[in-house]
Amino acid sequence: MYIHLGHVTLTALKNIVGIFDMDTATVQKATRNFLRQGEINHEIINVSNELPKTFVVCERKGVKKTYISPVAVGTLEKRLNRKL
Repeated sequence: MYIHLGHVTLTALKNIVGIFDMDTATVQKATRNFLRQGEINHEIINVSNELPKTFVVCERKGVKKTYISPVAVGTLEKRLNRKL
């Protein structure tokens, strides 16, 4: 099963490590460092030019990607629950 993260981006549910709210998660310095390091390592994919609301950490075959999404955590949660 797949979940729509925004614009034309889908990811497999089995690859999702975590879904995080951009406003609350980035308060912590460790999270900001994680995102900064992801940018340096080209692991960040911005799926839209809209205001980011979440970031979704995925891993597939040892390769980590973090998707910056305009879709709210609650909406992604509803999509996940429909798929399960």
